Amino acid sequence: MRNKTSFHSGMIYFLLLGILGYPLMSTSAQAVSGKIDRKALVTRHNLLIKDRNLYGPTQVGNGEFAFGFDITGLQTFSNSANTMSNWGWHQFPTPNGQRPEDFKGQEWDTQGRMVRYDVQNPEQQDLRNWMVQNPQRIHLGRVGLVLKKKSGSLASLNDLQNPEQVLDLWSGISTSTFSISSEPVTVTTIGHPSKDGIAVRIKSRKVAEGSIGIFLDFPYASLHEFGNGADWGKTDQHQTVEMVNGRQVRFQRIMNATRYDVRMSWDQNADFKKVKAHRYEVTPVTDADEICFIVCFDKEKDSSPLPTFAQTEQASVKHWADFWQSGGAIDLSESKDPRWKELERRIVLSQYIMAVNEAGSLPPQESGLVNNGWYGKYHHEMIWWHCTHYALWDRWPLMNKMMEVYPDNLETYKKSAKAQGYKGVRWPKTIGDRTWWEWPNETNPLLIWQQPHAIFFAELDYRSHPTQETLNKWKNIVFETADFMASYAYYNKKEKRYILGYPLQVVSENCDPRTTYNPTFELSYWLTGLRIAQDWAKRLKVKANPEYEKVRTKLSALPVKDGVYVSWENITDMWTKYNFEHPALIGAYGMLPGDGVDIPTMQRTLDKVEQVWQFHETWGWDFPMLAMTAARLGKPEKALDYLLSYATEFAFEDHGFVGGGRAPFPYFPGNGGLLYAVAMMAAGWDGAPDVHAPGFPQDGSWIVKWEGLKKAL
Repeated sequence: MRNKTSFHSGMIYFLLLGILGYPLMSTSAQAVSGKIDRKALVTRHNLLIKDRNLYGPTQVGNGEFAFGFDITGLQTFSNSANTMSNWGWHQFPTPNGQRPEDFKGQEWDTQGRMVRYDVQNPEQQDLRNWMVQNPQRIHLGRVGLVLKKKSGSLASLNDLQNPEQVLDLWSGISTSTFSISSEPVTVTTIGHPSKDGIAVRIKSRKVAEGSIGIFLDFPYASLHEFGNGADWGKTDQHQTVEMVNGRQVRFQRIMNATRYDVRMSWDQNADFKKVKAHRYEVTPVTDADEICFIVCFDKEKDSSPLPTFAQTEQASVKHWADFWQSGGAIDLSESKDPRWKELERRIVLSQYIMAVNEAGSLPPQESGLVNNGWYGKYHHEMIWWHCTHYALWDRWPLMNKMMEVYPDNLETYKKSAKAQGYKGVRWPKTIGDRTWWEWPNETNPLLIWQQPHAIFFAELDYRSHPTQETLNKWKNIVFETADFMASYAYYNKKEKRYILGYPLQVVSENCDPRTTYNPTFELSYWLTGLRIAQDWAKRLKVKANPEYEKVRTKLSALPVKDGVYVSWENITDMWTKYNFEHPALIGAYGMLPGDGVDIPTMQRTLDKVEQVWQFHETWGWDFPMLAMTAARLGKPEKALDYLLSYATEFAFEDHGFVGGGRAPFPYFPGNGGLLYAVAMMAAGWDGAPDVHAPGFPQDGSWIVKWEGLKKAL
């Protein structure tokens, strides 16, 4: 099945690359030789967790499925340790039999004509709310330990003695140790690389005593926008049907129209019992001091044999070793700047958690597969921040599968563009599962900065794979996207220029969309996208669309006031009222290659942002974006400061999850942004200075060894 093999399928490709090797680049004024010891690089950042109260979970998974767990190695005590997948979705029934197709939205003035947008409609509030909340991602089921003290009562989190958890990143194997009533317990937790499941081994005298076991608990879907995707009440509104066969049980899960299977097996004699509705326990009945469990979650019924613990262990060891020996690597260990280890930790852990959470068949949601931000829906404008790093780290196969949302949805969103009077395809903002609607509000249907993304992704793919096959794969996407961009630009005859907007919502989502026009970032991105589309016409040996060039050459200049760029042309009080949220204007020369940008003006703009921006009112990807701009402007020290010096606003907790600022926890665009930024700083970008690691200081304080990375645009 496509959704089960997306991550695993790239491993052959990665292994071949690892065998063939990569050219090593030295990246300081001082020469550096020798191939990177990747195992040493990775394992010096193995997780060591001793805090039993950490909010973020440790995880194992394969990009399509992730299992989070607490200090016990399972989901024994933590409600933030969840089981999630790209296929695990649910929809509540629509109100009064209405359909999302029935939503009318509102008509807004659009440069002198009336256009329908899916914004709030007070006459259809119930349907609007349903479209916001549905579909929602679900917690597939909680798997935890049944821990009994000598008294026979259940242990609490505080009853754990000397808890310690190690995650070996090279193998993907987690080992959790603690004592209960002075009896040591060791729990080994492993995620399967090609099945959506886990293998668990429990070692303790408590196994033979029957005072330790495993429970499974299944929730209903949740209507909370942020949370664990679980409603532990409403037990009468869903079904769990168990079928026991020796040392194996199959659960059929039924939630309205949602169906999925869960299978569990164990390798020693044990008692299986239903404790209450949707909750089950398995207690060992054996003289052995060890028992192994396998739990697999399946979208569809699977009758193939469950893997053993040993098979899962072997598969995980190979899978993660292949992963780490493929793609790019950055070694900072010879640097003199004491911050090298923290930056390297962030780089290594970001690679691991991104591969666990965000390497599947759907673009990721903001919190990956950790919890349910925005009901678990993915944001089209944020695909860039989640995924582009895979291209620069030469791991395109981990990005490729989710790129199918573009050809899969092309015809749907061409209809959206046509209904609004535009050519081509207008890509949406926020989508759940493989549905077509997004939630109606005054941001989602009016955001435009996600439109050129598809062209940017196509260009990344072509640079990695400059073949006719790649050109054919993306050509319709590139040209339909560019068609929309060209037709969206409004020609002002009086001023003899093209204008973006109104209405539109800018990157920072803090303007009045009814009146805003010509945002700086979007103008530059329009220039970039149309330029690349022209390049694709040349590569494909087809006639270039004259509209692209017409719009590109007559598009409004990036707006400047008092010698610096401003967020949009008709903004007032920019630096006092709108100096929060994303400072996206600086991304025109950082995240983007700088089409339409005047370098001295951008230098002054970055200085202005540094002076007055409210950095506590930002999001995780803002700091990598700032770092990229600083690097392009020849300020590598400042680039590193943006990545390392904002401990509260751009925080990396023990597992590597990003938090801080306005972002909900965790916030994976910050991890993806970091990986893109450091790859760019090491390998360079189009037009970068001809020095090693142009985004790092050249004074010898940073010794950057890298291999397998690609240039940024």
